[in-house]
Amino acid sequence: MPTWTAETILALAPDASSAKSGKELGTARKWVLLGANDAALWGECQGSGSNPYQTQIDLSGPAFKCSCPSRKFPCKHGLGLFLLFESNAALFTQKDVPDWVTKWLDSRAERTEKKAQAVETKAAPDPVAQAKRAAQREDKVTAGLDELQRWLGDLLRNGLAEAQTKPYKFWDSMAARLIDSQTPGLARMVGSLAGIPATGAGWQERMLESLSILHLVTQAWTRIESLPADVQADVRSVIGFTVGQAELLEQSGIADQWQVLGVSLEEDDRLRVQRSWLIGRASGKPALILDFAHASQPLDATLRAGMDLNAELVYFPGTVPLRAVAKSRESAPSEMSAAHSAVDIQSASASYRSAVALNPWIERYPFILNSVVPVLSGERWYVQDSSALLPLPANYTSGWKLASISGGHPVDLFGEWDGRTFRPLTVWTDTKALPL
Repeated sequence: MPTWTAETILALAPDASSAKSGKELGTARKWVLLGANDAALWGECQGSGSNPYQTQIDLSGPAFKCSCPSRKFPCKHGLGLFLLFESNAALFTQKDVPDWVTKWLDSRAERTEKKAQAVETKAAPDPVAQAKRAAQREDKVTAGLDELQRWLGDLLRNGLAEAQTKPYKFWDSMAARLIDSQTPGLARMVGSLAGIPATGAGWQERMLESLSILHLVTQAWTRIESLPADVQADVRSVIGFTVGQAELLEQSGIADQWQVLGVSLEEDDRLRVQRSWLIGRASGKPALILDFAHASQPLDATLRAGMDLNAELVYFPGTVPLRAVAKSRESAPSEMSAAHSAVDIQSASASYRSAVALNPWIERYPFILNSVVPVLSGERWYVQDSSALLPLPANYTSGWKLASISGGHPVDLFGEWDGRTFRPLTVWTDTKALPL
């Protein structure tokens, strides 16, 4: 079971108000009953009604259940109970598990068993039907990329100056047609083109680069069968083909002590995407773990910057393997001492150039920078060392925070490089990692 702290527990909160209310309920005076064993926590919290709310937590998840009417998950009572246990486990004196807790745990175990049985008894897929569906999708993809190539040609023939005048509907319409052709990765890329003219000076070069990347995909698809297997994987990934994790987990992975270097969170409509960057202490290999959650569903809070964990990771196929999935975790995360293999800016940039030479569709690449100093020039933040200077995003809001942590002195810094700007995620001061 992972080591839980107040910070990781609050990270499970569906929103800020739930986190605030959960902290308020993390005191003993709010609870009329508290109990725990190795499998679960439970408690009764006196609310406004005559009967207290029955709150329980399955520690194997964690999973939460509460008799309160809240539609949030976990609710404030579940957060409060968990926070109270983290701060004062000695208060949880009841060891006899109440019936309402036993019934819930048994029902969860029964559902888990039924799911496992369903997987075991599930009929093997019909290979003929599978092949037919795959062929139908590839036909749709081919038609969609043919249309995309014509669209790109028209756009360039008319000139980038005209592209600057196009309304959002122009870009969204093409993106929608790519969705219909089952190429969601390209649809996202086309949709993002609409905002490029508003990025200021040099937007023409940025637009031309993005259009060139799309053109490269269309040309690669026309000869997909002749490409090496790892390049095929890159092309299919950028188009939007997925690789089943169940299939990956059947493969052998890399067992190592993985250091969590940084975590970023992005939100697109109601989908939240958490990007956790790791690096193997022995292998030196970077790894990216993606976690997705819809609406108020919780994200994995066990991967935090500054932690080590022993695990076996399996990489998704590609010329520059970055994304991975955990096949197993041998222990709970522990505190990490310092950044791994930090290098100067020139060395980091050289590593990125080598990666892009193999996979031109890389969107973000991990940089572990050694002894850099944040500097403000005009209204733009940068980090620099003795070898070079890197710009931070124009909308970066934590520049003063980073500067105050460094105190004007060199610090080790981890972040994501997108080819133009560096987004800091974690800074090391002495031996402590501080998320940004």
